[in-house]
Amino acid sequence: MTTHTLSRRSFIAFSAMLPWALSARAAKSIPAGLELYSVREELKKDPAGTVRAVAEMGYEGVEFYAPYFEWSEAQTKQMRKLLDDLSIRCFSTHNDSSNLSPEKIGRARDFNLILGSKYVVMASAKPQPGLDGWKTVADALNAAADQLETSGLKAGYHNHRLEFTAVDGQRPMEILAKNTKPSVMLQLDVGTCLEAGSDPVAWIHANPGRIRSLHLKDWSPEPEKGYKVLFGEGAGEWKNIFEAAESGGGVEYYLIEQEGSRFTELDTARRCLQSFRQIRPA
Repeated sequence: MTTHTLSRRSFIAFSAMLPWALSARAAKSIPAGLELYSVREELKKDPAGTVRAVAEMGYEGVEFYAPYFEWSEAQTKQMRKLLDDLSIRCFSTHNDSSNLSPEKIGRARDFNLILGSKYVVMASAKPQPGLDGWKTVADALNAAADQLETSGLKAGYHNHRLEFTAVDGQRPMEILAKNTKPSVMLQLDVGTCLEAGSDPVAWIHANPGRIRSLHLKDWSPEPEKGYKVLFGEGAGEWKNIFEAAESGGGVEYYLIEQEGSRFTELDTARRCLQSFRQIRPA
């Protein structure tokens, strides 16, 4: 029998590699879901059938957008059962700002708990003019975060082009990042960040640990294309974005989102996932 021994120097070197190996392994386990706005027309016609089709494509989860808020409690429970039967998750929900208001946050909390969501994400904020208006949005996010955290949920904010367009020399996203609690997720919509002329990689590096999910929406500067491109066909430097998100951004899950393409909604979702797997192999 041959006995293998490990010298002290080799053991130290091997031990130093372990955190890297474990972090690399963890990075590869980051799930990919679909923002269901990508298949919004199909979802209107047949919610259950659409979610089933998305699961069959290989998506590991979904993000429901604003109409989920109008479901009944029974419909919400039926959807959760379907998700469980399909072995996929609801990572988060995409909400109008009013859903996180004091008047509505209780319903948002209850429905997100039923769905098994972790993040209640505010989008489409309607601030008052100027930078002070964005500070008011930050205050509302902090208040919502306090309400949600008692139930194990977290608040988030989803940017559009507006938040990366400077107001009085400062981008509103910088105001939101500076004035919200660290627990508030800054969900990065890559496409609208690109369209506004901002660098998504630089933004991720500037906000370590807070970019816990990304909308992988591609965008082309060609006027006839814009958002109507498949993932990987636009201006996004995806390998650099993934590296930044996984090396310090704090990403927990990815969400593919496209606003349309030359293909049908479901075919677009399928092709985008295939492209994602080629660019970022598991």
